[in-house]
Amino acid sequence: MASTMTQKPIRILVVGCGNMGTSHALAYHQMDDFEIVGLVSGGNSKEKLNEKLGGGYALYDDYYEAMRITQPDAVSISTYPDTHEPFAIHAFEQGCHVFVEKPLADTVEGAQRVVDAAKKHNKKLVVGYILRHHPSWERFIEMSQQLGKPLVMRMNLNQQSEGSMWTLHRNLMKSLSPIVDCGVHYIDVMCQMTRSKPVQVYAIGARLTEEIPAGNYNYGNLQIRFEDGSVGWYEAGWGPMVSETAFFIKDVVGPKGSVSIVAKDAGGSGKSDSIEAHTKTESLLYHQADLNENELFAKEDEWIDLTDEPDHNGLCKREQEYFLKSIKENIDLSDHMEDAVNSLRIAFACDESVRTGKVVHLDV
Repeated sequence: MASTMTQKPIRILVVGCGNMGTSHALAYHQMDDFEIVGLVSGGNSKEKLNEKLGGGYALYDDYYEAMRITQPDAVSISTYPDTHEPFAIHAFEQGCHVFVEKPLADTVEGAQRVVDAAKKHNKKLVVGYILRHHPSWERFIEMSQQLGKPLVMRMNLNQQSEGSMWTLHRNLMKSLSPIVDCGVHYIDVMCQMTRSKPVQVYAIGARLTEEIPAGNYNYGNLQIRFEDGSVGWYEAGWGPMVSETAFFIKDVVGPKGSVSIVAKDAGGSGKSDSIEAHTKTESLLYHQADLNENELFAKEDEWIDLTDEPDHNGLCKREQEYFLKSIKENIDLSDHMEDAVNSLRIAFACDESVRTGKVVHLDV
């Protein structure tokens, strides 16, 4: 205990002070093993975050200037995806460890360059796949693996956004579509559930507003076929026109039954653009397909209460505890980095399918 108390904290620069950047900064602020050396953003979000944290932190408008002045040990990047690659690679070149929000980059090639830079400079790279640190989702994945094969996986996250959230979504769509930006989470989950190789994708999309760049789309639906016969779909739509009727579906079916996330509160009306609601599960519904001699269900459905799960800030803190552990214990993150690149590769294959109207065959 005494040795850990005398160990110097990791000096970290927080880059991006929006929703996710704020949650990660709050985690660093609460953890003795981190010391925030500065907050970076282009607008006034850093001032708001600094006030939320009690003030006293150095504020910067420019990332590269902040790096030069603070010379941190680690960098936390929660900016728009088109900055992830240059910011992360610069941090590695300066000898820093990096935590970066998903997606890892705005191209597959860029994501691979980030991973290559982490390896070249022998630094840790953790990507913000928050569901990997969510005990309820870990249980959801574990239960799905008890349903037999093949699996049918049904997931979506449609967001009826207005105000600041619609501004955020429009800015995101300057570089990425919803099924790439959000889809990487759920593609990663599907790969964990099946533990099988995705072999084929097909996707469709629609541009429901002229407020986004021509050629992009704010609604998309992707389908994935796996080597073991499993199939999955994911749907994502952003904007003031999006329906909330069924924005929160997280459902897996196999030969032996099904398991579903049933978030009665978080999945309700008015919650689709709530960051807090997106990570809520609340309960799992476990249905077993066994029939008795009368071909009626032999077992009653089981409700598993998960209302004691961590909130969004608690999950972000779990992510940062993993980042800290990876640095202190020199954890091999090779699989973690490879999974981040592969899920992005699959998501961009879906994006290609939307734009070409063709099935895309994968070699992942």
